[in-house]
Amino acid sequence: MGLFLAAAGASASEIEPRLYASTPVGQNYLIAGYTYTQGGVGFSPALSLANGDIKIHSTFLSYVRSLDILGRSSKFAVVIPEASLSGQADIDGKPTNRVTSGIGDPGVKLTVNLYGAPALPPEEFEFYRQDTIVGASLAVTTPGGRYNPKELVNLGNNRWSFKPDIGISKRWGDFTTELSAGVTLFTDNTDYLQGKLLQQAPIYSFQGHVIYNFAPEFWCSFDANYYFGGRTVTNHAPDDNLQRNWRVGGSLEFAANRQNTLKFYGYMGVHARTGNSYDNIGVAWEYQWGGGL
Repeated sequence: MGLFLAAAGASASEIEPRLYASTPVGQNYLIAGYTYTQGGVGFSPALSLANGDIKIHSTFLSYVRSLDILGRSSKFAVVIPEASLSGQADIDGKPTNRVTSGIGDPGVKLTVNLYGAPALPPEEFEFYRQDTIVGASLAVTTPGGRYNPKELVNLGNNRWSFKPDIGISKRWGDFTTELSAGVTLFTDNTDYLQGKLLQQAPIYSFQGHVIYNFAPEFWCSFDANYYFGGRTVTNHAPDDNLQRNWRVGGSLEFAANRQNTLKFYGYMGVHARTGNSYDNIGVAWEYQWGGGL
């Protein structure tokens, strides 16, 4: 199943295959994972980076519940990230070194399939075969991560973000193709660099996936993501950090048994206007129960 694996749940750079895949109603998922990230990356999309060499070791713990909302297959997820960050970069023209660790911004996400994926109990779901699914989601990131207003790079962003998204998934034999579009909206950070006001324009994002299904619980995917916008304004002065970023990569997921699943993934930046291009690899373990298991 899909899960938003970025440190911030509403991140515009997230890449999430099978976000709108249907699941039986009443199932629970406990997911734990690890991601290693390296490159010109900070946890804030407000920054313009150059010569970045930042390393992030991050873990996350998530709970997901499959739901019936007005007869449609749906999911609710909550994720709590933790990370250790170290490295250096020229950030907004200033050479900066940073070492920190702690909790990142927690996030929640609600996904509802609007067409093609009715809410089904497990005994009926085994006869379900996907054709076309249209779904929508809303991810919310809370300002709960570790934040120091004296530092440029932080694990938390000291603000809320909201990402509505809509997507379509189409099954073609053993292949599934997916396209989705979203926009990330930000509240203001009123304590940026010791009391400055940071405002940010929306970031618009698109992602696409081609998935090959070896078996019902064994698949791999090629994934791509493009996002743009997000120019910031600091104390009412516009910053030169408009984003136009491309990322590509892939995922592999397989079930060890009825209750345990492993997922491996890796992504790389292929273009970034403001120097915040980065690569990451990761693994996630999923344990599921309920819903007839």
